[in-house]
Amino acid sequence: MSRDDAQNRSGTSVLGVRDLTVGYHGVPIVHSVSLELVAGATACVVGPNGCGKSTLLKGLTGLVTPMEGTVTLAGCGDITDMSTAERAANGMGYVPQIDDVFKPLTVEENIVIGGYRLSRAKVATNKERVLELFPRLQSMLKRHAGVLSGGERKMLAMARVLMLEPKVLLLDEPTAGLTEEMASRLLDEQLAELKASGIAVLLVEQRANLAMASADWAYVLATGRVRRSGSAAELRADPSFSHIFLGGTEEAFLAGAAEPTKTEGEVRCS
Repeated sequence: MSRDDAQNRSGTSVLGVRDLTVGYHGVPIVHSVSLELVAGATACVVGPNGCGKSTLLKGLTGLVTPMEGTVTLAGCGDITDMSTAERAANGMGYVPQIDDVFKPLTVEENIVIGGYRLSRAKVATNKERVLELFPRLQSMLKRHAGVLSGGERKMLAMARVLMLEPKVLLLDEPTAGLTEEMASRLLDEQLAELKASGIAVLLVEQRANLAMASADWAYVLATGRVRRSGSAAELRADPSFSHIFLGGTEEAFLAGAAEPTKTEGEVRCS
């Protein structure tokens, strides 16, 4: 770990990724990315469409087998070869962009299913805990998930995953389909609650400005590589970042990209 990395860390390391390369059918999409998440911190991944954000997340969750590199999780070491289910059992939570709830079931049934590995007593305890994190769900327990609004459904998806008390939570485009106001409220309120509970959050988000307003650390991908990383607040305030790096094509991104703030491919979150 470099001196800069040590200065950036301010908590217990939860998720470590080293030189991760992920792709499909032998073709790499994400190249040699390294990152580290600490408890109670949020990092966001932003960048142009098609830059590899979701592929990176799939490599971390085990939905796609990495071609190179390692993934480690606090308490169980190297999880690179673990299945998605095994990672969940060991403390990795994942909320996908779509198919994130069981629509025919009620809100309460969705939450209870999230604790499928737990005893009945623990399910009851954890249900109360997640309802404290998402109090608006309390009045919807008997409502079917399929009739919830987009924001309500995303809260339910997170509540269900949190039943297993994950150490790290990976969120793939949680504001997709939401209005700007709903998206801002979801990120502002819920990420603050998650951070306060000590969970490390890795957020993949197309709405870069909103994501960075709520995150501690940000990094930007283009052509599968880290081109810029640093404090989310500092990057967001950088005028060149605002008009070059947020949205648009990878060609425009690369044409205006400055030198990376860290060695390309290396990311640390604190």
